[in-house]
Amino acid sequence: MPQASMVTHKMPDRPPLFFPTVSVIVPIYNGETDLPGLIDCLLGQTYPADRVEYLLVDNGSCDRTPEILQSAVAKAKAAGLTLKQLHETTIQSAYAARNTGIRAAAGEILAFTDADCYPEPTWLQNLVQGFQTSDVGLCVGEIVALPGKTWLERYAERKNIMSQQDTLAHPFYPYGQTANVAVRACAFEKIGLFRPHMTTGGDADICWRLQRDGGWQLHYEKTAVVQHHHRTTLKELYKQWYRYGRSNRYLHQIHGIKLTRPLMGHEARYSLARWLGKELPSGLLKLLRGNADLVDLVMTPIGLYCFRARTLGQRESRLPDKATEIAWLDPTD
Repeated sequence: MPQASMVTHKMPDRPPLFFPTVSVIVPIYNGETDLPGLIDCLLGQTYPADRVEYLLVDNGSCDRTPEILQSAVAKAKAAGLTLKQLHETTIQSAYAARNTGIRAAAGEILAFTDADCYPEPTWLQNLVQGFQTSDVGLCVGEIVALPGKTWLERYAERKNIMSQQDTLAHPFYPYGQTANVAVRACAFEKIGLFRPHMTTGGDADICWRLQRDGGWQLHYEKTAVVQHHHRTTLKELYKQWYRYGRSNRYLHQIHGIKLTRPLMGHEARYSLARWLGKELPSGLLKLLRGNADLVDLVMTPIGLYCFRARTLGQRESRLPDKATEIAWLDPTD
């Protein structure tokens, strides 16, 4: 069984900063709410302007995304930066959109983030430094929560949902979420691109193939940080965890990994009874004394809600036939 020890967490005696050419690829679908903030963050990167291009791939948006991207192209040009608006309209999938960006990219390194993320100014500069080690093929940065206003956002922040620490500890192979990952462009030549018809789980799949089939090592760079919005409604939270369950099922069918243990009815009943009889009264006393807040009172029921959604997503999902297909740099391959 492969082990997560393949992760290199830090580089001894790190040499001076280096700046390979980089293509930053962002898939976008109906991103009008978060896109302006992302664009500001990209244009505010400390990376040398002549060493980076930003490829924003519209995946068939039907909101104001195309207009925002057109404006961003002009704004970047005025600032001496290269930002290109690309389109992927054949397949509705973030992974297909990323493949479109990969095929158009000119950089030695391909960095990925998402439309609802906000990279810190030194994100890209810090993310690529791990490639100074020749056997490192992918670098993973950290994902932290944007300051939350709702109790659901604060719950996700307490649980460190989206942190790369969890995915890097996966017992099969470590992996990073594509909200904050960079890959050597040449690595795709051997292992192929993202599976374009996958709708979830493609992050793990590409990282595992890079390590298993490509022989590359993974480097974790905690100082390469992007901020991410957490879900603000129960419906959004349910969809997120249901998708995690689907991802488990898909990766089980493709790679043979173990399925996540399902939530059993008796476990849910016991946990709720314990919450009502012990945790809630104790939490209320702490709240009255000023030693807790409302989020502390609902941690257990929200956790069960998420666990249930993941269980159903895993139970009810089956990998679509075309989702096993791997795309290649040359689409005719």
